[in-house]
Amino acid sequence: MGFIARGFRGRRHTTDAPAGRVPPGQYVVDDYPVLSAGPTPHTPLEVWDFSILGEVGKPRRWSWQELLALPQETVTRDIHCVTHWSKLDTHWTGVSLDTLLAQVEYTAPYVTAFSDGGYTTNLPVADITGGKAWVVHTYEGAPLPPEHGGPARMIVPHLYFWKSAKWVRGLQLMSENTPGFWEIRGYHNYGDPWKEQRYEGD
Repeated sequence: MGFIARGFRGRRHTTDAPAGRVPPGQYVVDDYPVLSAGPTPHTPLEVWDFSILGEVGKPRRWSWQELLALPQETVTRDIHCVTHWSKLDTHWTGVSLDTLLAQVEYTAPYVTAFSDGGYTTNLPVADITGGKAWVVHTYEGAPLPPEHGGPARMIVPHLYFWKSAKWVRGLQLMSENTPGFWEIRGYHNYGDPWKEQRYEGD
């Protein structure tokens, strides 16, 4: 795991949080640590798109402008990184994955999210529907910066944040739960922070 690029140089912060807000083994930060498994992609918006592929009736693709034309939601969520930090009350704007998946026909129970730079992560469809996940382009009222996954990333805030794929470019619907980038390197296949599912066997 030594090839993670660690951009976080602030000191560790511990902030009192209301009971039930912070999973076991986590501490609260005031800043926003940056951790990436390689160089930061920079994709021009004019060539950026988002696709839903795989086991679907007909694949769909949205350009950047088409994504922005879809219904937008602004949500406030706590996020939890597998490296033990949590950040509370983060604000994001983007498109619910319910909105995107409603535009394709599918019965597959799993997805693999894929990103610029070759990153992938696997998720049950049940964990990205029902108001649980978004493709976001705005963080705290400003365009999402590349170091945090811009121009667009997923957020799946009820799971550890490696499941919230940076630089996301699409979803592949699948009948099997196929491990992604970190999962094949020993991270947990699901990643529930409340159960401390950090690594395989947790």
